[in-house]
Amino acid sequence: LSLKFGDVGNLKGLVIRFLLTTSYYELSVQNWFSLHRLQLLYNHSIQATFNATRIYAPASYSYHCEHVSSLQRYDALLIPSSANDLSKLWEVTFIDFQIQGFNIQEGHFAYAKDCASFFSPAILMGLVMSLILLLVLAYALHMLIHLKSLDRHYECKASPAYFAQTKDNDMGDEKEPLRSSGNESYELRNQEFCKIYI
Repeated sequence: LSLKFGDVGNLKGLVIRFLLTTSYYELSVQNWFSLHRLQLLYNHSIQATFNATRIYAPASYSYHCEHVSSLQRYDALLIPSSANDLSKLWEVTFIDFQIQGFNIQEGHFAYAKDCASFFSPAILMGLVMSLILLLVLAYALHMLIHLKSLDRHYECKASPAYFAQTKDNDMGDEKEPLRSSGNESYELRNQEFCKIYI
């Protein structure tokens, strides 16, 4: 697959060539295509060659990636084929890259297989936060299950309370004045006191 720039100024003689291969994989029971190599040609001579890695998709799909580049900051999907050629002098970066080599219908890309991995930093952070929340929830449920019920047992007794040692008089009144040696004392009858066991 060749990409020519036509009559665009200094790029008139530049051609970017994509070498695509297709293979049948028994496990997926379908054909897959992969970008095997990328070549830069200028005036019909090869200037640089890059081996492509991890650029593949089912043959009925297209491949899409935000950045396909030879630079390390973009994950370097394009690797110079040899340390001795001029590939090291070139820096190639495709932005919003999409390619489909086979089974093209009506001139439109098919459904795209994206290069984004399932474990991107954002997804990993979301998984970690979900795990932390689940641990907190599990701890809270554990504490609720093992929480001892606050059973209160009341034991109430009716007993007279004495402020002073006096004689026992059975009177119907709640308070009865008692006279002894000139001092007035009172006996509280039927005063309930409770013991609470927790």
